[in-house]
Amino acid sequence: PDFTVDTWLGNAYGGSKTFKGRSTDTLVTNIAMQELVKEVEDDPSSDTTRLVLSKAGPGRCYFRLGLTYAPSSFELPAVNYGFQVARKYERVGEAGSVERRADGVWQVELGTTVRVTIDMVTTSRRYHVALVDKLPAGFEPLNPALKGTPPVKEPAEVGEVMPYHSRRWYYCDPRRWFEHQNLRDERAEAFKSLLWEGSYQYVFNCRATTAGEFIVPAAKAEEMYSPEVFGRSAVDRVFVRAAR
Repeated sequence: PDFTVDTWLGNAYGGSKTFKGRSTDTLVTNIAMQELVKEVEDDPSSDTTRLVLSKAGPGRCYFRLGLTYAPSSFELPAVNYGFQVARKYERVGEAGSVERRADGVWQVELGTTVRVTIDMVTTSRRYHVALVDKLPAGFEPLNPALKGTPPVKEPAEVGEVMPYHSRRWYYCDPRRWFEHQNLRDERAEAFKSLLWEGSYQYVFNCRATTAGEFIVPAAKAEEMYSPEVFGRSAVDRVFVRAAR
């Protein structure tokens, strides 16, 4: 490799870097969001969405474009940029209650054992996948690895047959797809280094221990080393009420 890369965003020059020989050198350019917003406000016709990378010389150039931002609203819808993710809550056993009201808020009776089910779908092979579900502040996870924790009651469905890349077939239980999981105080995590296309579930139990109304961040699946490949469920609200 022996080439030079120049970058522009709209009419703004981003920088230049010469790559000669094989190395791990990188060129990183950070542009503050307020600068982009100000340019658009000052000149609505500004072409700030046009990114240009110009390479002169032999060799292959790899690049990545990323965006770090904070949402302006808690009411985030579900999105699919490589993963389709959905979440639901169900009561475990006969005690307590879990129901979804007409306004979309989950109403849970204090002390209820709740099964959390995350449904995840991907239509392509994915690598180094992380699925993270953050809990309402009024829930506590029930870790089956700890003595005295009741076992997770499995759904009735069994594993499904999924296509293998070489046109053979193999059997995979969609509820045992992960290689490692963490049940932490405030979230549950599941990881897989190679995930074939198909439908999967992640199921764990928790208990409603604190009364109140809580905002629940979206459950999110992503490729850890390509975070632009991700998907999330919608943000939920949970109301834990005292037993009647």
